[in-house]
Amino acid sequence: MTDSRTNGFATPNSTVLGQLLPATGNRVDVVADGDAAVADLGADCLLVALLDGDDLELVASSALGDKAAEVLTLLEAVGASAKLETVTRIPAPEGTGVATIAAVGLGDGDPDSETIRRASGAAARALGSVGHVVSALGELDAAAAAEGFGMGAYSYDGLKKKGAADAGAGSSESKAGANPNDADSNGADSNDGGSNGTDSNGDEANGARTLTVLGATEEDAARAAAVIDAVATARDFVNTASSHLYPEVFADAAAKLGESAGVEVEVLDDEALAADGFGGLTAVGGGSARGPRLVRMTWAGGSGDGKAGNTAAADGGATPKVALVGKGVTFDTGGISLKPGANMENMISDMGGAAAVIATVVLAARLGLPVPVTATIPMAENMPGGRAYRPGDVITQYGGTTVEILNTDAEGRLILADALVRACEDEPTHLIDTATLTGAQLIALGGRTPGVLGTDEFRDRVSELSREVGEGGWSMPIPEELAEGLKSPVADLRNVSNSREGGMSVAAAYLREFVGEDVEWVHIDVAGPAFNTNAPWGYTPKRATGVPVRTMFAALEDLAGE
Repeated sequence: MTDSRTNGFATPNSTVLGQLLPATGNRVDVVADGDAAVADLGADCLLVALLDGDDLELVASSALGDKAAEVLTLLEAVGASAKLETVTRIPAPEGTGVATIAAVGLGDGDPDSETIRRASGAAARALGSVGHVVSALGELDAAAAAEGFGMGAYSYDGLKKKGAADAGAGSSESKAGANPNDADSNGADSNDGGSNGTDSNGDEANGARTLTVLGATEEDAARAAAVIDAVATARDFVNTASSHLYPEVFADAAAKLGESAGVEVEVLDDEALAADGFGGLTAVGGGSARGPRLVRMTWAGGSGDGKAGNTAAADGGATPKVALVGKGVTFDTGGISLKPGANMENMISDMGGAAAVIATVVLAARLGLPVPVTATIPMAENMPGGRAYRPGDVITQYGGTTVEILNTDAEGRLILADALVRACEDEPTHLIDTATLTGAQLIALGGRTPGVLGTDEFRDRVSELSREVGEGGWSMPIPEELAEGLKSPVADLRNVSNSREGGMSVAAAYLREFVGEDVEWVHIDVAGPAFNTNAPWGYTPKRATGVPVRTMFAALEDLAGE
């Protein structure tokens, strides 16, 4: 397995992607404290936490020792708030070993892992110009503190000229040594994005940040670094403009990234897809000068220590065999059924499912997850060209099912159907597909809550895991009466219903037709959650979010533990 390391922990994806994409997002290097005193770490800022109650309570503050009371007094003097995600920064008292102290609010009550992740992410955005932060939140939950900060530290400048200011990169804070009585010393609620200081895009903020997590073991730090890198990988793909990321480039990047992690990769080009009967992919990609691709990525399973090895289950039984499928429409105009022009630029995100699947498989390999995983990833551009498919056409999906096309903007289910049939030829026990599939997901659940549909028991299991990791999946049904709308007078199916009812469930009903009978199946619709068009919050930046990488990986780990 090829690997590159920073400070002893694997962060290889950014190294590979940096050679393949025009730009990648900024990362943070996560390290364990090694039982060193804060004063010996050479850090710039110590991050502590505040709880709300009858009085302001300073928590995760053991690193302050006998300075804790003095720090709390200073925080109270500047009007610090314990409201969740609010960040206040003050000059550090002499003897603390750092120049500044930042306190992030945890709200009231006992903070759970997601609260710590969100608070840490908000702090990372607020401390965007600080090179080395020591997080005392590791005393509460080392993994959550590291992951939240790492995901929150991500920012993407794309193809801006070097050094250009980016007001959307995240909230900033007052500089070290600022007067604690200045208004800027009290960080605003990070949901408003804040305002950037003059050094918010300096060298320290652009890829040279370090996070030391108090209480974290080296194993904690290595795992957090891998998870952070996987989420950043999905974000990098989604944030890349379609002028620079189209099926051929996307497939090549997936292949090189997979191979760097010891993943077996196969790529089918447009000629091979046509010859093999992938009618959904060839129809959707037919209108573009940039031909479609199908990428297959296989992790055979590891020993759990980052190496390939025995995949026997913990109880000695057979290990589940998992298939992943992700929609990879690198740009979606709607095709002949053209979308409105307003906000069409956001359709660079229509490959968010594919990006998440690629990142998840590579993460499984990086951490040596002891479960075999094969990803089948269809990639296409949906364009209204001279060879584009049309409403009224009848296409043949891979496997032989004929489909009447009523709307060319319902293209995602067509390429997914081809991939689902191909994935089921491997006889998986479990299959998870994910896609930015329907506007109905946004209407039903909003921009932060993925819809999870599929086999009842597995669906509910994945939904619960999604909420545990903070991605908020919610189980939704597939009412049988809605599937009736997919019947066609001229083909086996039609690609949409004539009714506007239950669009998310209708799309899932379509996909269900292409899943093997004995396969436990889940479909995750992330039309809204994959791409944040609102203000940053917690560890979630504007634009690409990386959802549902952590949901799928949690499901893989759960299955590996069976």
